[in-house]
Amino acid sequence: MEEWKSYKLSEVSSFRTGKLDSNASCINGKYPFFTCSPETLRIDEFAFEQKAVLLAGNNAEGNFSVKYYDGKFNAYQRTYVFTAKEALVDPYFLYYALKICLHDFKQMSQGTSTKFLTAKILNSFEVQLPSLKVQKHIVNILKSIDDRIELNNRINHNLEEQARALYKSWFVDFEPFRDGKFIDSEFGLIPDGWHIGNISEMISDTYNGDWGKEESTGAFTKRVFCIRGADIPSIRVGSSGKMPTRFIQEKHFLSKYLKNDDLVIEISGGSPTQSTGRFCRITSDLIERYDHSLICTNFCKAIRPIEGCSLFLSYLWNDLYEKGTMFSYENGTTGIKNLDLSGLIMGEPVIIPDKRSMQLFSYAVSALNKQILFNGHENEKLGEQRDLMLPKLMSGEMISNNDVC
Repeated sequence: MEEWKSYKLSEVSSFRTGKLDSNASCINGKYPFFTCSPETLRIDEFAFEQKAVLLAGNNAEGNFSVKYYDGKFNAYQRTYVFTAKEALVDPYFLYYALKICLHDFKQMSQGTSTKFLTAKILNSFEVQLPSLKVQKHIVNILKSIDDRIELNNRINHNLEEQARALYKSWFVDFEPFRDGKFIDSEFGLIPDGWHIGNISEMISDTYNGDWGKEESTGAFTKRVFCIRGADIPSIRVGSSGKMPTRFIQEKHFLSKYLKNDDLVIEISGGSPTQSTGRFCRITSDLIERYDHSLICTNFCKAIRPIEGCSLFLSYLWNDLYEKGTMFSYENGTTGIKNLDLSGLIMGEPVIIPDKRSMQLFSYAVSALNKQILFNGHENEKLGEQRDLMLPKLMSGEMISNNDVC
């Protein structure tokens, strides 16, 4: 196998940092705006070039993330933007090379309350490069996996948009019921047989989570997988996030384990721009994947819907969340907000359709939901496969001269 050569980052790329901007949270903009938190959009004619690798940090833990982007974009302060010198390094290869070095960057970062990297550290950091021909071969292998993941993400976005549009058509605009009889209500005219009530009418029970112990000890012998608020976005699209394993008491497990159709609600956390109340819906497939041993953390609560209400309730809950309703049911002033779940499910007036309409809606969206979860699970497996291959490919361990045509 050909020799891989060591280069300083300054020899194979140039980098700039983003800029401090108090308007970084603006949501209506022209170019993507990347920070160390999730990206948003803002209006700004200033933009970086195409084909750039972004390394974002700026947090107390010293955790860094890396992203490849092709197109005009903006970057926030302490987001480092690398432009590859393509005579030496393929831009995507540079992205993968930095991806496997995130732990190194964490160890090298400076600062106390906020960890960061300096220009001196980055410029002198060394990467190992084979020839461009080998680089492109490695990129083709890894990028084919990432492209499949991205395709699944686009498909899932489209499927979710279809399901939400169907919910709006049925339960906001009442399109399938327009030829029927309507009755008056505090929300205006609604289909006959529907009524204004509260979420508690669709719930048979709520129950608390548990956190237990990190290791089996004493009575804490039941091994469980524990859903945290941070895992909820991944679970909603068929993945599992980084769900930790814990040990709880068997008697507590019997009253707290999650069942098919349950909703897990985040009741503690949030931020000024993100309310508590994020949720995920539990499916039998997810339960089977985790050995029928799923619970939620004690920063969440589980809702057990009445039979036939789960899918409708999940889209109703999502509608309330996106409208910002949960902000009205939060308490706490120390930065960590708590959701008054009882107040929300007992006090928030909602339109409740008849059981048949809920069931027909569930039939209509169930196939969409199953496909979303299937694609998300496939992405999880593809990501695991890529992450196993990545260090071996980037070290040359999995590449021979016969592999490269």
